[in-house]
Amino acid sequence: MHRGYHPLLIILAHAQRSLAKTVTYDWNVTWVFASPDGFGRPVIGINDAWPCPIVEADVGDFVSINLNNQLGNETTGLHFHGINQISSNFMDGAVGTNQCPLPPDHAVNYRFYADSPGTYWYHSHSMGQYPDGFRGPLIIHDPDDPYKDDYDAEVILTLSDWYRDQTPTLMETMINPNNTQFAPPLPNSTIVNDGGNTHISVKAGKTYRFRIINWSAMFSTFIQFDSLDMDVISIDGSYVKRQSAQQLRVSAAQRFDALITIPGDADRNYPYLVALDINQDFADKDPPRPLVYLLNVTGMLVTDSDKDTSGILTVDKFEPFDDSTFGPYDDEAVYEPVDKQLVLNFDYCYDVNGYPRACFNNSTYIAQKVPALYTAASLGENNTETAAYGPVGAFVVEYGEILEIVVNNNNDAIHPFHLHGHQFQVVTRPASQTGNWSAEDVSINDLPPRRDTVAVNPKSYAVFRIKADNPGVFLFHCHVEWHVEMGLSITLIEAPDKLRNYTIPQDHLDACDAMGIPTTGNAAGNEDWEDTDGFVTVPPTTYTGSLYIESD
Repeated sequence: MHRGYHPLLIILAHAQRSLAKTVTYDWNVTWVFASPDGFGRPVIGINDAWPCPIVEADVGDFVSINLNNQLGNETTGLHFHGINQISSNFMDGAVGTNQCPLPPDHAVNYRFYADSPGTYWYHSHSMGQYPDGFRGPLIIHDPDDPYKDDYDAEVILTLSDWYRDQTPTLMETMINPNNTQFAPPLPNSTIVNDGGNTHISVKAGKTYRFRIINWSAMFSTFIQFDSLDMDVISIDGSYVKRQSAQQLRVSAAQRFDALITIPGDADRNYPYLVALDINQDFADKDPPRPLVYLLNVTGMLVTDSDKDTSGILTVDKFEPFDDSTFGPYDDEAVYEPVDKQLVLNFDYCYDVNGYPRACFNNSTYIAQKVPALYTAASLGENNTETAAYGPVGAFVVEYGEILEIVVNNNNDAIHPFHLHGHQFQVVTRPASQTGNWSAEDVSINDLPPRRDTVAVNPKSYAVFRIKADNPGVFLFHCHVEWHVEMGLSITLIEAPDKLRNYTIPQDHLDACDAMGIPTTGNAAGNEDWEDTDGFVTVPPTTYTGSLYIESD
C-alpha cells in the first residue's frame, strides 16, 4: 500500500494520532571528549555523554525531541534518517532545505508521527557534523511485526569508519585546488557500536534480530558472522521476504535487519568480521596505494565467556548478497506508468575558482539563504518556478505522479544515494561496469524492494521510482558525507500546490531570526521570485563547516 493521502485513510490516521502516546526526549547538544579507537578527540554528544542515546518508540507514537544547542561555537540541526515526515516536512531537519541553522543557546522542538516500523537513525544534517559523532539509533517497534515469533531478542549493531581529525580540518584538504584527484580523506579506524563492546552475549539455540546500521562518513562495510546465516527480514525500514545471506555489504546510511540463530549444540564462541570495502575511490591516489582491506574489526558472539574470545575470522573473498533482489513482504508491484523521469549523471567537476566539486548533470549544489521549504511555502503559485530556489538542483513533481529517477554513476567507486521523504522502489541496479542507463536495455523488476538508500555500482546505474504522495521539499544526495559537502545533492519539490501557505513552527522561525535569515521569498529572501539579487552563485572557497558566525 502506498503511504499517501487518501481521504478515508486521513480521517482514520487523525483518529489514531489523537489516541497516540508521546515519547519525549530532552537533549542538550554538547561537546564531549571521547576515544572510541584509543585516540582522544572532541565529539558531539547529547547531555554531556557519547555515544548518543537510542531513540525508541512504537508504531503510532509521537516522538518529541527538545533540542538545545549548547555547542557554543557551531550551529546544528537534526535529521531522522528514513522517517518520511508525512505532513511534517518542517521536521526533516536538513539545514538549508527544511530549516535554518540552529545557533548556540537556542532550542527547537522536533515532533513527528512514528507511522512506519523499522530500523532508522538520526544525525545532524548540518555541514558534516555526523562524522564528528552526532548520530544515534532510532528504532520504531512494530506490535504487528510479521516476524515477531521468529526471534527471541534484539541487538543493535552500528558500523562506522572513524576519523581522528574533525570534519572542517578534513574538508579543507578535500575542497582544495591541490586535490586534483578528488581524493576524500581516509579514515583512521573502523569502530563498532561507536567504540563500545564488540563482544555480544548470546545463548545457544536462541535467535536474535540484529539491527545493523552503517553510519559511516564514507565507507561501505562488509559483515559476516562466522559460518552463521543472516536471514534478512527488513532493509531500510521496509519488510522483505526472508532471505538467507552469508555476507552483506552495508553502504553508508543503509540498514539491514537480520535474524541469526545460534546453534543449539554450540560449544564455542562465534567471531564476526566487519571490514571496510575495497574501493578505488577510497584509496590514496598520489602516491598509489594497493587496493587492500584498509581496516577491519573482529567481534565475537559469546555463548560462554570462559571459552576463547580471541579468535579472528578470516574471509578469503567477499561476495555479498545482491540486495537489489530482495522481494517486498507485501508484494507491492512496480509503480506504473511513469509520468516523469529525472536522469542524473554523476561525475566530479571544478567550480569557477578551480575547486574540486561533485556534480549532477555538470551542476553542483550551492546552499542558499532561505530554506527551500520556506520558499515553497511563501511564493504562492510561483513556487513551481525552479529558478526561484537558486542553484540547488530544484526539480518539481506534481502530487500523485510516478517519478522515475535514473542515476548514472560515471565514477570507479560505489556510491550510496539517499532520498528524503520516501522508501523508493529499486527497479533495477545492474552490476559494475554496465555503463550508463539506456531505455532499451533496462530489465524491470516487477516486484522491486523498497528502501531509502541505494548503492550504485561503479561505472553503472540504478533506476528507482516513487509515487509523489508526500508533499514536501526533499533532498536527494550521495551519502558519502564528503561528497555532500562537495555539492552532490539536488532538491525535490514535491506537490508544490499543497505547500502554499504551509505553516512553519514558530520556534523554527525564531532560529532563523536569531541567525538573521529571512523566512519568506525566493532563495535570497526577495519577494519577486525572479529577483536574483543576493543569490549565492559560487561555492565559498573557505570551508567553515557549521562554525557559528554572529550576524551583524
